[in-house]
Amino acid sequence: MVVVGAGMAGVQTAVALREQGFTGTVTLIGAEPHQPYDRPPLSKAVLLGKAEGSAFEVDFDALGIDLLLGREALGIRPGDHELDTEAGPEPYDVLVLATGAEPMRLPGAEGVPGVHLLRTLDDAERLRPVLARQHDIVVVGAGWIGAEFATAAREAGCAVTVVEAADRPLAGALPAEVAAPMTAWYADSGAELRTHARVARVEPGAVLLDDGTRLPAGAVVVGIGARPATAWLADSGIELGDRHEIVADDHLRTSAPDVYAVGDCASFPSRRYGERLLVHHWDNALQGPRTVAANIIGEAPAVYDPVPYFWSEQFGRFVQYAGHHPAADTLLWRGDPAGPAWSVCWLRENRLVALLAVGRPRDLAQGRRLIEAGAPMDPNLLTDPARPLKSATVAS
Repeated sequence: MVVVGAGMAGVQTAVALREQGFTGTVTLIGAEPHQPYDRPPLSKAVLLGKAEGSAFEVDFDALGIDLLLGREALGIRPGDHELDTEAGPEPYDVLVLATGAEPMRLPGAEGVPGVHLLRTLDDAERLRPVLARQHDIVVVGAGWIGAEFATAAREAGCAVTVVEAADRPLAGALPAEVAAPMTAWYADSGAELRTHARVARVEPGAVLLDDGTRLPAGAVVVGIGARPATAWLADSGIELGDRHEIVADDHLRTSAPDVYAVGDCASFPSRRYGERLLVHHWDNALQGPRTVAANIIGEAPAVYDPVPYFWSEQFGRFVQYAGHHPAADTLLWRGDPAGPAWSVCWLRENRLVALLAVGRPRDLAQGRRLIEAGAPMDPNLLTDPARPLKSATVAS
């Protein structure tokens, strides 16, 4: 067994193989030289100097997992069952691709001093002294990572301006009416949010917008999204989708024999939602490996069709999301979005298909189970924030 990618999905695949009884050789290959680590703390504790790292608490030696770190994968030759790496070919019987996603770069900003990304441990380490010196910071992009970084920068005492080309934060993730209340969170925290703001160019010490505005910037952090890290597979013959992702089936198998794909780098068909999903979140990288291991080891194929889940900590709020709202035909509110705690429910034919909870973890926990069960809901009961979500179910 060879696993490419030493992030959450790759590590959990190697661990799941051992937990499910695989006794053969397991080799885990990572491009970074660091001991495998978890990424969510990078935008929080590591960035603010509250933790030195976030290495996984996995005893690789005890599990008999061979680590090959600091070794970039260059290509695959499926016909030969060989993975090409910087250190030469690595033969495999079964290969799992878990290379994750990589941040999108701002055109014209590469090589400009003071421009940063936040994806790796090295990125976080480079940004720590920037926050410590309390620079004026411009964040490009008001998505999840932009909001989380802006939160940390404000906590560190930095002046923060967030520029977003769309008309609202989280424009690519949430409908306008749901994202609208989040706009006020920036001002409440002391950060400035500029929407309809497109970057014309970045120069040392400043960001120039297309309307002529010049924003002073001791540092610029780019958070405009991520794409699957699959460019190295271009000539492999493995099918890639229109979002650059590896196209996997519902067992997480790729188009190549004996090759699986899991985590941020792969899409999969969801029977639950009737479409192919590409999920760039931690929980997907945690859950998918169990299915991969089961399909490699087990006799009966295991289908992967999870309820997507993620969370974000931003501006003093704990935001959680479960499901896939584009499949819905109805949107309902639980609570006042101007307040500190509220939820949004998405229904399809009166069955819950997605839920966003702000400061209401019980809603999320109950809602996630209701989505998994496909339980019929009473919309009138659902909108009462004082009523437990599960009590809004009705008999089939």
